[in-house]
Amino acid sequence: MDRRAFLTAATAGLLTTQTFTSPASARTLRSDPFTLGVASGDPSSDGFVLWTRLAVDPLSGDGRGGMPARDVEVDWQVAADERFSTIVKSGTATARARDAHSVHVELQGLEPGRDYFYRFRSEGRVSPAGRTRTTPTGETTPLTFAVAACAHYEHGYYTAYRRLAEQEPDLVVFLGDYMYEYGPSGYTALAGRVRTHTPGKCQTLADYRLRHAQYKSDHDLQAAHATAPWLVAFDDHEVENNWAGPVSSRETPGFARMRAEAFRAYYENMPLRRASLQGAVLKVNRRISWGTLARFHLLDTRQFRDDQACLDGVRAGCDDRLEDRRTLLGAGQWRWLEDGLRGSTTRWNLLGQQIMMTHRDYKIGPGREVNLDSWDGYAAERTRLLESLARTSNPVVLTGDAHMHHLAELKTDFDDPDSPVVARELVASSIASDGDGYRDRTWIGEALQENPHISYIDQRRGYLMARLTRDDLSVDFRTLDYISRRGAKAKTAHRFTIPALTGAAAAGQAGAPRVG
Repeated sequence: MDRRAFLTAATAGLLTTQTFTSPASARTLRSDPFTLGVASGDPSSDGFVLWTRLAVDPLSGDGRGGMPARDVEVDWQVAADERFSTIVKSGTATARARDAHSVHVELQGLEPGRDYFYRFRSEGRVSPAGRTRTTPTGETTPLTFAVAACAHYEHGYYTAYRRLAEQEPDLVVFLGDYMYEYGPSGYTALAGRVRTHTPGKCQTLADYRLRHAQYKSDHDLQAAHATAPWLVAFDDHEVENNWAGPVSSRETPGFARMRAEAFRAYYENMPLRRASLQGAVLKVNRRISWGTLARFHLLDTRQFRDDQACLDGVRAGCDDRLEDRRTLLGAGQWRWLEDGLRGSTTRWNLLGQQIMMTHRDYKIGPGREVNLDSWDGYAAERTRLLESLARTSNPVVLTGDAHMHHLAELKTDFDDPDSPVVARELVASSIASDGDGYRDRTWIGEALQENPHISYIDQRRGYLMARLTRDDLSVDFRTLDYISRRGAKAKTAHRFTIPALTGAAAAGQAGAPRVG
């Protein structure tokens, strides 16, 4: 059975015939508790995290998914084949009421570089099946991975998730704004509202749990989770728009408590390892290696940053943004990243992070306006990071947040046309945020002329699909013509190939591109 056939069968509930024999099958809930689907994430060479969250009524107003106050036992199985005829690991986990009946199973002892299949059972009900995989060791076959971000539920249907799943990537890298905290119509796209958020702006643990459950109830999102392991990191909307470290962008009373509860709900609803939730801190900066081919360095560009300069926004004339002391990553994460880049021995180094790293002038004509919430608001630290990337083997930056595809050259001096290109930035458009999207060719042309280090912009919804080998990284900028109704096809609007450099050249200058 190929991956597409598996995806169809799994999401239709057709791969659930094998009998579970452990005690968690003994009691029976009156309704299906697996309404939020299944997921996997953070793969290693011998395992991964398996996730589910029990909810018989996902939109129950208390955020507990209509589940009883008691803990519930959940069986899990991992198989070598999609029909579960060869079970390689199995066990029982406890879905605790205090954790919104979420389950995080951390697997070890599996074979490297191969597909596995998993599912859960609880109280007489069997979950949909998911496909995941371990990372390889040593030399490896090509890696196909998707990059996605920004999925505002009200702005459109999640057709892009479905199209992503149909392309059967080995890995999905999700770079923030998985859910949005606004109340109904709190942030309305140009195309209007297609669906409606749960009531109120998210402020309490129950609010965040309920909103995550609403998003996770979407079958297209469930399909994307079921087809491959995910690497996830949050941006701002999983808590509050444009928050910065301990600072609320809206001077929200009790922000520290609200942020901690948003983090807790995020962990409960994501395939993250238990060690990621450390009290009021949610640690999402981490690394995984894909054999000797690539190392992914996931960054946290929210939790440790200084407040935005000059009252935030897109502004001109903000000299404070240039101050050397300003930090986006924080001292601890900076040391962690420097050590990881310096010690990496893989062919490629991929930085997954949330906000645009390239300089972006939003003012057409004389003068300059920049987004102070992006790396332009922390320019000195960006220069230091780009200098580190110039010493790194084949660096590529993967980015979300912008709601538009961008392809950019990263330089230590964006004002000098002769400054060498040290890396390339691939910015994924949104899955749904800002509605159908459009292609304003006049605006795009002016923006590209104003920013000559940016070579491609597309305002339509979509995602990136990349294929990585020792020799090159080829990326397809995938777009959909609409999401205000279901059924849109996805197409490759632009294709770009980055050749790998070797030896001294690999740590000095990005390769010359090939555009298709």
